[in-house]
Amino acid sequence: MTIDRILERARSLQAQGLPFAFVTVLHAQAPTSAKPGDKAIVENDGTITGWVGGGCAQPTVIATVKEALRDGRPRHIRIAPDSNEDRKLGDIFEYAMPCFSGGTLELFVDPVLAQARLVVLGVSPVAQALARVAPTVGFRCTVIGRRADPSLFPGAESVVDETDASGVAPGAYVVVATQGKRDIECLRIALSLNAAHVAFVASAKKAAVLKASLKQTGSPAEAVDAIEAPAGLSIGAVTPEEIALSVLARVVGVRRRGREPAAGAQPATLCDPTPSGESAPAAVFESSESLG
Repeated sequence: MTIDRILERARSLQAQGLPFAFVTVLHAQAPTSAKPGDKAIVENDGTITGWVGGGCAQPTVIATVKEALRDGRPRHIRIAPDSNEDRKLGDIFEYAMPCFSGGTLELFVDPVLAQARLVVLGVSPVAQALARVAPTVGFRCTVIGRRADPSLFPGAESVVDETDASGVAPGAYVVVATQGKRDIECLRIALSLNAAHVAFVASAKKAAVLKASLKQTGSPAEAVDAIEAPAGLSIGAVTPEEIALSVLARVVGVRRRGREPAAGAQPATLCDPTPSGESAPAAVFESSESLG
């Protein structure tokens, strides 16, 4: 199989937002069907495009790819007949060759993770700032808003109406940035998305009231309690752009290290917009424990 076919498959998987790994044969000691320099794309479901060895090596390669796609870390592996057990020798993971024919293969597994998706609910100034900043830190951005104007979100990959929210794939990172306009409706949409993380740009007081309302109207308590509010890290943010930065910093932390906050970091407490729902002056966006 030519390298062009392998690269074509890689481009196709990236366009679909699907993870995969490049696997390259570094060393081969006969008898093996793979040779140094052989390459393949291996997908999470075990599909192989290319060649890195036959039935003896493939189960180990596929299992290693799945591990690499879970943690995002590359691996140098050796499959050898003289290995009695799976072990790690320095930076090399060594596995027993399952076939009686023998032969040794060394391979490098390089994971390519799917680009994370940020879903922003709302059309507020903070929502607009999130859509601008998110692509610069590696997120594909979808904006969901009632009659949302795409021209306000030039950085977003897609801008859809609330009625089209069902098309969002599971596992996205969701930020509800409605700021007083359709808060409860968009929180319900967020809960329906099977998201990896949901954050709500609001004060703790307001979030508590809306969470109680969600539970009273039938939303699962565990899912409601998992909504993080206030959103973001406390960095003294004032402008919509600064608030977007604090929110995205927290989302990146959740993606890379899980839901536990970074040492010493506390969520920001963001005040709510003016009661009229009109655009508020910059000071109204200030992050402070005294607001909200």
